[in-house]
Amino acid sequence: MTPEAIWYRGHPLSYLLLPLSWLYCAAVRMRRGAYRRGWLRSRRLAAPVIIVGNLTVGGTGKTPLVVWLTDALGRLGYRPGIVTRGYGGAAGSAELREVTPVSDPLEVGDEAVLLARRSGRPVAVGRDRVRAAGTLVEQHRCDIIVADDGLQHYRLQRDIEILVVDAERGFGNGRCLPAGPLREPLVRVREVDLTVCNGGSCLPDAALMRVVSGRAINLKLAGASCDLEDFRGRQVTAVAGIGNPARFFGLLRDHGIKVAERPYRDHYRFGPRDAASWPAGPVLMTEKDAVKCEAFAAGNHWYVPVEANLDGTFVDRLTNRLKGLNHGQEAAGYSRVSPV
Repeated sequence: MTPEAIWYRGHPLSYLLLPLSWLYCAAVRMRRGAYRRGWLRSRRLAAPVIIVGNLTVGGTGKTPLVVWLTDALGRLGYRPGIVTRGYGGAAGSAELREVTPVSDPLEVGDEAVLLARRSGRPVAVGRDRVRAAGTLVEQHRCDIIVADDGLQHYRLQRDIEILVVDAERGFGNGRCLPAGPLREPLVRVREVDLTVCNGGSCLPDAALMRVVSGRAINLKLAGASCDLEDFRGRQVTAVAGIGNPARFFGLLRDHGIKVAERPYRDHYRFGPRDAASWPAGPVLMTEKDAVKCEAFAAGNHWYVPVEANLDGTFVDRLTNRLKGLNHGQEAAGYSRVSPV
């Protein structure tokens, strides 16, 4: 039985897990309350911090939004930097690492390398995200920090919280882990500054984001690319080691492509044996997976880049939130945690 079946398809096992879910919710409330009261210490940076996160386990589209956001901030005159945990890499549980477009994804994480390549901005990863963000401010003169997937990382104080919601899956059964997909109680939705719905309307006053695909790019042949329409009507093997593989498979089917699905767990470490097991025909994968497959890719391996498009009012809302922010003082309490 998969977690998705329990969380999103009404499986009765969710009811048996409710006591554990209540304990989880209680622990989350206690932790947030400890930060709010100053019992656990949070840190304020000398630059504004924007958190991009979600309430559910699994992918909601945060990474393309972070790329879009840093580009928008650059157009507004900021020098943004990106900080992330480094999931899937050794640095995710070890020392701080600065990420470049040629960094090893097995060391710093696949999403971190993807962010460095697509954004062109300084990126740092590490378990201590306060230290990682501080390094970007001090050494790269970043005047605003975007934290990828840090909504529950309360040690890093934040000025703006952006919640990303998958419009198709929503919040599942609305229960906390392990009975449902929520990392925090659903009331948390009302406490963020901005909400973005990926793929359609899902909440009142939320900005609408659509993720659109670009040309497929060959992993082996430099400069080779083609339209997804060139695969229309053809059988392909679709590889996805992301939080919600079904979204990628659906994107390909929307282009009339016949898809043989090969889902893997999120941040899966691909190797030559995996590639050898794929059929001889075209293999299409996500850009996040491609950064781990470049070293052993074949000529029939392609990745599909995506980018986020948001409605025109989102930048105005973001700009209004950024006005009047004060920084430079370390705070013992975490003022952005609402009463529990």
